[in-house]
Amino acid sequence: MPAPGKRPSNALRWLVGVGISILFVGVVIYRGLHPGVRCEVCIEFRGNQACRTVDGSEEREVRTSAINNTCAQLASGVTDSMACERTAPFKESCNPL
Repeated sequence: MPAPGKRPSNALRWLVGVGISILFVGVVIYRGLHPGVRCEVCIEFRGNQACRTVDGSEEREVRTSAINNTCAQLASGVTDSMACERTAPFKESCNPL
């Protein structure tokens, strides 16, 4: 670590840049090898309908996120949101990516 008032050397900046680049490439490769799942959920709530699609790695979490996103479009307020999230979707499909 440089002394107070001194700037890091160019070599240190270069190493940090290379490290961040390697980390980014690693994440991209990992995501490519573990593609996950895509879920589409359609809900009718209080006379309105909405559909949302969410991608992710775990089907259960992706489905829950799709329901939450759909209800965010349809409901207003905490009570409405909770009621909407308990409503059974009229369309639901989850497929591997």
